[in-house]
Amino acid sequence: MLIGVVGTTIAPWMQFYLQSAVVEKGIKVKEYIYSRWDVIVGCIITDVVALFIIVACAATIYISGNRNITNAGEAALALRPLAGHAASALFAFGLCNASLFSASILPLATAYYVCEGLGMEAGVNKRFHEAPTFYWLYTSLIVAGALTVMLLSEAKQIPIILFSQVVNGILLPFVLIFMLRLVNREDLMGKYKNSRLFNIIAWVTCVGMILLTLLLVVSTFFPNKLPT
Repeated sequence: MLIGVVGTTIAPWMQFYLQSAVVEKGIKVKEYIYSRWDVIVGCIITDVVALFIIVACAATIYISGNRNITNAGEAALALRPLAGHAASALFAFGLCNASLFSASILPLATAYYVCEGLGMEAGVNKRFHEAPTFYWLYTSLIVAGALTVMLLSEAKQIPIILFSQVVNGILLPFVLIFMLRLVNREDLMGKYKNSRLFNIIAWVTCVGMILLTLLLVVSTFFPNKLPT
């Protein structure tokens, strides 16, 4: 669960999407500070929201003994002390908002880094005939996600959501290590290369995720090897 929380908060796809979006928006050096603060404020808001989700669920669902959520209705109970009978509607609104965000941004991030990695044209500012592979991949991923939601039962969707975030957490160190090597190259970044403070924070994050992943592997395949 800890790996999944980190995986959904600092997901690998975010790293790829961010650089692609900054490039596509044509941000100049003098505008870089605004883009940077946009990211910093967004990260803080994301973490605050995640914290309150954890606290709300712990203070309501967890203490009631229901520790195996299988559908969205059970998760909505966390909002009952706050919203009463409107809890389900409030949760549905938040879930719809998150779903629309995910359905648009995640396939977009994938289309960006696949096309960029293969040297193909990519970007939402291009017309379809200028970047056909990008748009076909983007559309196909949205359709595939919609079909998955429609065909799978709620009981199967929750484990898939959890599993995907755990995978994100496991893959995160691989992405961060390569990015750190790039952003610390003075020949590429010049005076904008990472500061010592940012390097410390990033490397601590990487090492922490690697250790958590190793614990997950050991606990999965060798459950008797861990101390009780």
